[in-house]
Amino acid sequence: MKKTFFAEWAYLLGLLAIALGVALMEAADFGVSMVVAPAYLFYLKFSQEYAFVTFGMAEYLLQGCLLLLMILILRKFRFFYLFSFVTAVLYGFLLDGAMLLVDFIPCASWIARMLLYGTGMLACALGVSLMFHTYIAPEVYELFVKEVSGRFDIEIHRFKTGYDCVSCAVGVLLSFCFFGFGHFEGVKLGTILCALVNGWVIGRCSRFLESRYCFPRKLRFLERVS
Repeated sequence: MKKTFFAEWAYLLGLLAIALGVALMEAADFGVSMVVAPAYLFYLKFSQEYAFVTFGMAEYLLQGCLLLLMILILRKFRFFYLFSFVTAVLYGFLLDGAMLLVDFIPCASWIARMLLYGTGMLACALGVSLMFHTYIAPEVYELFVKEVSGRFDIEIHRFKTGYDCVSCAVGVLLSFCFFGFGHFEGVKLGTILCALVNGWVIGRCSRFLESRYCFPRKLRFLERVS
């Protein structure tokens, strides 16, 4: 018999897991996740000139642009989509907080960095999988994958892998544009590895969760925004 895991908890824990995972991967310095690589490059570039620019800020501003692109692709708008941007802003604040906490973790050795990166990648995959099992608007990244793959009847985990690879390529181009051709900043070997296996890991996490838990709603008043 499956255990109950309320969708609202899946939403909160999913956001926390993604924020912590991204912060751990950034601290390991093997390259950030390909999904956040474009935002990370914008953060690195513009924070040099404007001290108030944070990684979290770059994330939700870029996700706002992605939301507009998704609406153009789908040729439809739902009020629900706006709450996805609210989620992106909440995630941005959580990410900035997680980065402050992770700064206290020593990661001088290669082994420590590898452990940080592996833990961060698993945390991100679990977080994304949790967000797929909630009715509350996910981040724009996940919403884009869910809505566009559904619109064109593409298996979601395959579409996710393709989306990750495109994000990785965009990150490489931005690195070359901002820091010089051949200079890989934020997009490194770990980013490539993550792009190749992240979709598969998310699929395994989803199957694990679905085999053990059901995700009913607890807060019925949120149905209006779902």
